[in-house]
Amino acid sequence: MVRIKQRRVWAALLAVGAVTSLAATPAQAANNAWSADLSTVDGNDVNVAYAGGALSIQDTKSERKPGEGAQGYLFIGEHQLAKPANRVTAQVAGANAEVDVRGKLGAEDWTEWTPAGTTLPQTVSSVEVRVSLRGADAKVRDVKLSADQAPQVSSMAAAAASPGLTYKIYATREGLTGGTTANGHVITSRDHFVALPSGKPLSPKGTGNYSVRVCLTDNSRCEYAPVWDVGPWNERDDYWNPSSVRSMWKDLPQGKPEAYAANKEGYNGGKDDRGRRVPNPAGIDLADGVFWDGLKMSDNGYVNVTYLWTGSGPTGVVTTAGDPMNVRGSASTSGAVKGFAANYAKVNIECYVEGETVTGHFGTSNIWDRIGPGHYVSDTYLKTGSDLPVAPKCA
Repeated sequence: MVRIKQRRVWAALLAVGAVTSLAATPAQAANNAWSADLSTVDGNDVNVAYAGGALSIQDTKSERKPGEGAQGYLFIGEHQLAKPANRVTAQVAGANAEVDVRGKLGAEDWTEWTPAGTTLPQTVSSVEVRVSLRGADAKVRDVKLSADQAPQVSSMAAAAASPGLTYKIYATREGLTGGTTANGHVITSRDHFVALPSGKPLSPKGTGNYSVRVCLTDNSRCEYAPVWDVGPWNERDDYWNPSSVRSMWKDLPQGKPEAYAANKEGYNGGKDDRGRRVPNPAGIDLADGVFWDGLKMSDNGYVNVTYLWTGSGPTGVVTTAGDPMNVRGSASTSGAVKGFAANYAKVNIECYVEGETVTGHFGTSNIWDRIGPGHYVSDTYLKTGSDLPVAPKCA
């Protein structure tokens, strides 16, 4: 086995987690209570500003998409809990704001974003907080948080099976070059990301904590890409989740987007969660690079989508100079190209094989990781936190 690879183990904190929470007093810490730091706004945050003792929308005329109204997000960094908990409750002093929480499961593994006050799928020792503002009048002066242990309920994580839940979904091309995604990314020509109709799996800018594998229905081409935007229709339709944790439309079958039910079956009067008539059944938006280059699609249509964070087992983060990397049908640079893996995409590693020696972002190695059925990428482009294979050898 050739192994000259020198892998730098990255810090456990995500880029968005570089901002720390406001320190709690000893009494607050003992009670798992703290106040969010609303005053520190940086490049990871989206269209918000802090002034006069309050957080508000920075550009009240800015809209990600026509008719959506001004929106903004403040991502508050990782907060270590005084004792493990599975629920974080928020008291918000202000208007037109919502608070979501996610729990840390591993070095770079997190639960989905969950509305404050809702039970997390697992007990955790640290959390991150996201404050969302909507509308020109949105303003938040204070957010007080407290964590406790609530009775456990059935969860998405318990229902998921490795390598992750997969559903056949109607996909549309997002376009919007030059616009800004929900996580603050400025969309470039032939970009590589996807949008899902819920903020629960929204990856902070420059990360791929929540990523998907999207494939043509014959699985001849696929792309692994991060979730960087919310849409195309609903904003609270985590349709991949079971009804026990699905935010809305709990009477719909798991895996059926509300947009599909509205467009095809007249569900909810044919309208989405904001009362707009739904002209197509889309449950995922594809950035142009995914649509045209990764999948080589020429028109909107059905694709197979695997929600990779619902899977289990070892993972790696695709790390390139920026462009997506080829996914090969064998452990060789001459192997058939099966699609792309976008930079930042977090992929599940099924097993590894020894193949062609490659020099990549993390050194030189002959190790190739299988990240899907017949899909191989060089381990030198995956950040796994280890110089050694993190998955078993393929049979």
